[in-house]
Amino acid sequence: MHRTTFVAAALGLGLVTLSACGSSDGRAGADSTTVTLVSHDSWAASKSVIAAFEKSSGYTVKVLKDGDAGQAVNKAILTKDDPQGDVFFGVDNTLLSRALDNGLFQPYRAKDADLVQPQYRVDEARRRVTPIDTGDICVNYDKKYFADHRLAPPASFADLLKPQYKNLLVTENAAASSPGLGFLLGTAARYGDGGWQGYWKKLKANGVKVVDGWEQAYDQEFSGSAGGRKAGGDRPLVVSYASSPPAEVVYADPRPKTAPTGVAYGTCFRQVEYAGLLSNAKDSRGGKAFLDFLLTRRFQEDMPLNMFVYPVRQGAQTPKEFTAYGPQAKDPETLAPDRIAAHRDQWVKSWTSLVLK
Repeated sequence: MHRTTFVAAALGLGLVTLSACGSSDGRAGADSTTVTLVSHDSWAASKSVIAAFEKSSGYTVKVLKDGDAGQAVNKAILTKDDPQGDVFFGVDNTLLSRALDNGLFQPYRAKDADLVQPQYRVDEARRRVTPIDTGDICVNYDKKYFADHRLAPPASFADLLKPQYKNLLVTENAAASSPGLGFLLGTAARYGDGGWQGYWKKLKANGVKVVDGWEQAYDQEFSGSAGGRKAGGDRPLVVSYASSPPAEVVYADPRPKTAPTGVAYGTCFRQVEYAGLLSNAKDSRGGKAFLDFLLTRRFQEDMPLNMFVYPVRQGAQTPKEFTAYGPQAKDPETLAPDRIAAHRDQWVKSWTSLVLK
């Protein structure tokens, strides 16, 4: 489950080692057989799956968890001439143009790239990034709250403007959070250039609360999450992910028979995450091997219950928990990457002026 925040300044870096095995075999451009992945804090993979890659490739995997996704992207851009690793994972479609325009990646066509579902492929001519996973940014609701108040939960963007939902929604800062930005882009896709600002004026008047990031919104303000219940959260609507209900089930002890949260599927925006070989990577051979690994069926099927995202590889299976509690939106809002690139910064600027001031 992605938790993303932008910052332009470089901050301290923390290195997490997933394995300590491997020895140098003199690969060109590398002092050892270590391949370093730079990613956001939500990166996760099963130890057995990483171990299998290490055994087959001869590489040791190290992961540099570098903050929330937007923060990690900005740091990678700032250090692109002397990168901290070989592969970057976690730039999504809301920020992809920023990474590509700043020359963050070098071309590489990953093995099995032809098995990526066609709707998720981008940059086909230059092959600078590889699609890895997808998910939907959507409003989640606290089932207990709505049952207790005998109130139907909202089902669409338009519903959120109704008086019965006044002061119930918390969202993330679109200038500081990927889910917040995704929600803004969803409204832009739904209402167009001439309508999204009017929508947000009405949403502000209906008491939407804006906080910095996903952790605060979901784990503190949202009454339906395990963390929010402990923190005394009082907002029964939150911008999160369609895969959040499965997470509430999987991490609960004991597991409930039904998810305590639901999804307003008429508020969803489709997010896609990519990985790429960093420009000036110290071990491009190891980086290419790791990119190939990210598209293997074994890794693609390992992702859902580790990062709560959907695979993009054709034929990869999702776990039963996703089918039962967090199916993908059937008709999410989408925006072409070039449209996001052309308008994102101005939309965020206008949104900030309109909503935060």
